[in-house]
Amino acid sequence: MNRRDALQLTLAAGLLSGISPQILGSIARAATPLKIGVLIPMSGPGGLFGPSCRNCTEMAIDEINAMGGILGRRVEPEFADVGGPPSDATQAAVKLWKGQNVEAFIGMHDSAVRRALTDLFRGQVPYVYTPVYEGGECSAGTYVLGETPTQQLEPVIPWLAAERNVRQWYLIGNDYNWPRDTNAVAKGYIAAAGGSVVGEEYLPFTVDNFDSNLAKIKQTGADAVLVTLVGGASVGFNRAFASFGLSGGVLRLGTLIEENTLAGIGADNSANLYASAGYFANIGTEAAKAFRNAYAARFGADAAVLNSLGESCYEGLKFLHALAERAGSLSTDDTDQVADGTVFEGPRGRATMNDRHVSKDIYLAEADGVEFRVIKTFMSVGAGRNCG
Repeated sequence: MNRRDALQLTLAAGLLSGISPQILGSIARAATPLKIGVLIPMSGPGGLFGPSCRNCTEMAIDEINAMGGILGRRVEPEFADVGGPPSDATQAAVKLWKGQNVEAFIGMHDSAVRRALTDLFRGQVPYVYTPVYEGGECSAGTYVLGETPTQQLEPVIPWLAAERNVRQWYLIGNDYNWPRDTNAVAKGYIAAAGGSVVGEEYLPFTVDNFDSNLAKIKQTGADAVLVTLVGGASVGFNRAFASFGLSGGVLRLGTLIEENTLAGIGADNSANLYASAGYFANIGTEAAKAFRNAYAARFGADAAVLNSLGESCYEGLKFLHALAERAGSLSTDDTDQVADGTVFEGPRGRATMNDRHVSKDIYLAEADGVEFRVIKTFMSVGAGRNCG
């Protein structure tokens, strides 16, 4: 070391000695990347949603980093596959949280995994849960962006009763809490619209033959089916439904049938198929158009199909950014204090969190081949009473 270098080091040490340890810690922390765990299914029943979720996450992180990151720190994603059972998901989350020093989580996965993760986190780390779900999540440090049954069904079921003259509903879903809890709520809306439930059943994720289920639907005389099957099970059921000759006379309504699932169902099997959601890739708002164009420009024509579940991951990062900046930290003590009233922008437009949930426009779309055509928009639908 020459005399000049030694002098510079001495001067630097002298300057730093006058700065408090707290400020020095803040400077060091700002220079450290902020690791965010992104928990998405890359395998299992929800695996078809994984690629679009990853793409949308990367888009959001690039935009956030271009704006200076979160709390002045560059964001780095740490992805984990949570397409398996809850026990596997919690192991993956622990490795990120304790092993990789992840400081916040975005989750797009099923509700059984969500329950396991809220038990794991216990309000110690921010956790933004993004997909459609059954409602009622109020855990400390947990923030929900996805549609609830109140949003997806309360305005839609009476509209279908009036406009499509359906009254007798058959309920079919996978055997876990999201379908069961959704259907428990749906029954009230069906009854209020003058209808009745003529059948209800729940199937394992591994089911691949639906002949007996379709025979029951036909036997009951149902004129509408509420489908809460996930991923591959939904594709298989809806393809079999059409081949069984039911699609011409029986309406199907899905609350988790998005563009990937519709592509799997196929144009020949999508007649009389409807979906209710807060986002479709082809909705005509300026924010949605800009997002769609940016996605196409970034990932190209062969990219994973844009859909509501992938888009929800983008909004999860955008919300976390807004929440952390408003709170001034990622401590859940601070974020819980300011969560209500936090405003963020996304492809669905401007949204404000209230009661750990978000009001949003709900779109009812009818399948037209392998594309959705929005036929009715219900404006600013609240998530219902969840935490009050």
